[in-house]
Order: sequence, then structure tokens, then C-alpha cells
Amino acid sequence: MITFKELREAMKKGMPPGEHVYDKKIKGHDLMIHKIKGSRPFVTYIDMEELDRFRDLSSAKKAGEEFIKAAKG
Repeated sequence: MITFKELREAMKKGMPPGEHVYDKKIKGHDLMIHKIKGSRPFVTYIDMEELDRFRDLSSAKKAGEEFIKAAKG
């Protein structure tokens, strides 16, 4: 039987959609921000999972960094 961790790793193939604009590694976690078309063009990803969408790059960076620090991981 496949475990949840194995399933999650299998789904991590490739980059998320959109233009890659920011990348940083914080406490062993990958913080990425991609730009897409739409009303909230900046999408924050932590370890290849979408966190939220923002209107500007600075608020997307700040939210991602705060989330990682709050998760204490």
C-alpha cells in the first residue's frame, strides 16, 4: 500500500504554473513565488504546495516567510 508521503512526493513533478520570480530556502523549506495572469498574480508556494495568492511581490514574500517561521519547521 502506498503511504501519504509517497503519494505527495509523486505529485511534486515539475514546477507550478506561471513565471518563476522568487526562490528562497528557509529552515529546510522551499519558498517559491510565481507570477500568473489574474487579479492576484503572485502565488506563494511552500514545498511545492500553494499557500495563497497576493497582489504584489513584497506581500507574497512576507507571508511566505512568516508562515515558515510560525510553523517552526
